[in-house]
Amino acid sequence: MSEVQPCEVPLGTLLRRYKDGTGFADCYAVAVPGAVTQEAFVEAFYTSPLFKVERTILRFAASRPATDSDAKELAAGKAAAFSAWSVESQSTSELLLADFTGRTRSWLSAVAASSPNPSPYTTLYFGSAVLPRKRHGVPDPGMGWLFQALVGFHRLYSRMLLSAASKRVGKA
Repeated sequence: MSEVQPCEVPLGTLLRRYKDGTGFADCYAVAVPGAVTQEAFVEAFYTSPLFKVERTILRFAASRPATDSDAKELAAGKAAAFSAWSVESQSTSELLLADFTGRTRSWLSAVAASSPNPSPYTTLYFGSAVLPRKRHGVPDPGMGWLFQALVGFHRLYSRMLLSAASKRVGKA
């Protein structure tokens, strides 16, 4: 299994509209052996032990609980919301969630290798976007000191989340 690496937000994806706008967008990818469905990836991501810590924090700090069953419903395309997020858009290969503030997005995508290969693999992507605050209806070009202070942690945490999910789908 390969390591999680930062990458460009892929063209034509649901997250790309936020990369091409103002604000912040990032993306990470990892290749895993075999064919992994989007549904399996989403479920593995949101039920990983690491993400369960975030779910617990959101349950108590923001009164936004979620269970493994909720994650399974989200993965199957049967949920309009999950904890602090609502589904902005979902397809057989992508999931884009917006947080309850409307400023951040989380994106997951599972893409099978396009070339014939004796050892098939799937690339798993995880990306985020943060929209700038608006002042008097106009986007503020700066992201603010809090964003700047937390972006390093965000990058590390994103890699850890994707790595945890990739290990879970590898066991399926």
